Amino acid sequence: MSSYKEIVTKAVIGKGKKMFTTKNTVTVENSPSTILGCWVINHNFHGEKVGDQIIISGSYDVNIWYSYDRDTKTDVVKETKTYQEVVHMRNQEEDTTGEEIIVRSLKQPTCSDVSIEGKEIHYTIEKELGIELVGDVKVKIEANEEEDPWDEIVDESSNDNPIEEELNDNFIDENTI
Repeated sequence: MSSYKEIVTKAVIGKGKKMFTTKNTVTVENSPSTILGCWVINHNFHGEKVGDQIIISGSYDVNIWYSYDRDTKTDVVKETKTYQEVVHMRNQEEDTTGEEIIVRSLKQPTCSDVSIEGKEIHYTIEKELGIELVGDVKVKIEANEEEDPWDEIVDESSNDNPIEEELNDNFIDENTI
């Protein structure tokens, strides 16, 4: 005979990923000749649910290394960029409560394109974020109410040792002179 039980547990009720592209411009003192490198570091972010939207707020530091004065000198421009991305996600489960947001960086922010226009450096940052919506869900399972058979317990500490049966407790008394 079986019956059904309901279990309330946390589960992923919505999951998705999205690529974000941001174009930025920074003005520098010296007219750049060549871009020598662009690094994005210190990426921090968090997500929160507001209505049907998930708002991801974050920041990262951009370091652009460039040469100027006909490639005879170099400099690094540093700036911190903040962002707020809005994602629309629908629940895959209808009857859920206690939702929490988990945001993961699937592709760290990287500089995908950079160009020079006078004293301006134009650069493009790409990042990919994964979002999981976790909530309490009710799961129905079949519960078998038949009792499992009992296993026989064998006491292994009994005197089933044949060496102990051969011991003579009066050995000393019999062999005394």
